[in-house]
Amino acid sequence: MKIMTCPVNGPRAISEFVYGGELRNTPDPNTVDDVPWSDYVFNRDSTPGVKLEWWCHTPSGVWFIAERDTATDTIQRTFLFQAGQPS
Repeated sequence: MKIMTCPVNGPRAISEFVYGGELRNTPDPNTVDDVPWSDYVFNRDSTPGVKLEWWCHTPSGVWFIAERDTATDTIQRTFLFQAGQPS
């Protein structure tokens, strides 16, 4: 069984989590023009490697960040998001 560590609830079965997408910087929708906005909405970096991703522990509703190597599908660390931290 694959285990993921929730930063609040500890190690849990991966079936208790849902993937929320890669952590990305959102352009300001009030000032950005169409080309960068459409790039943000429709394009993703799908190259294998270490990514920061949003995950949710569904029983508790805790959203957090997982650093995961998409080439090997291994989770290197998990932590709670803090505004202003580098992404």
